[in-house]
Amino acid sequence: MPTSIQNLYGNKVRIRVCGICVVSDQLLLINHHGLRAKDFWSPPGGGIELGETMQGGLEREFLEETNLSVRCKDFLFIAEFIELPIHAVELFFSVEYQGGDLKTGHDPEMNADAQIIKESRFHQWSDIAKMDKNELHGIFKYVPEPAKILDLRGYFKL
Repeated sequence: MPTSIQNLYGNKVRIRVCGICVVSDQLLLINHHGLRAKDFWSPPGGGIELGETMQGGLEREFLEETNLSVRCKDFLFIAEFIELPIHAVELFFSVEYQGGDLKTGHDPEMNADAQIIKESRFHQWSDIAKMDKNELHGIFKYVPEPAKILDLRGYFKL
């Protein structure tokens, strides 16, 4: 993991909001560079800012990362990731696509030359099932098939 990511996100508990966005039986995932040795595909999301609601933060993150407008809907589950120096508590919500054209966005916390967002793409459920599990967000290990992510409830230790 690059030092820039460790310096920005490490040595503190980070509260993140993440959205499960399904359109035409395809799940929106973001490919991140530098978080793992290979690709790392995860649902869009990021840290909430002081004074920002979780719903507002999630809608902002979608615009930043994907150029899509969404409406935050139901709370689904919590995932906790601890691999020091990173400690993240992620709150997952279902989201509803409202508009916009999908574009690979950016992470405003990172310098332009050190962006970690590599690609934003909708994936067929069958394609996600064939992906290397080490390249997918850890929450997918808790479901027998990718589409079941919508059925998860509770707390999951990653």
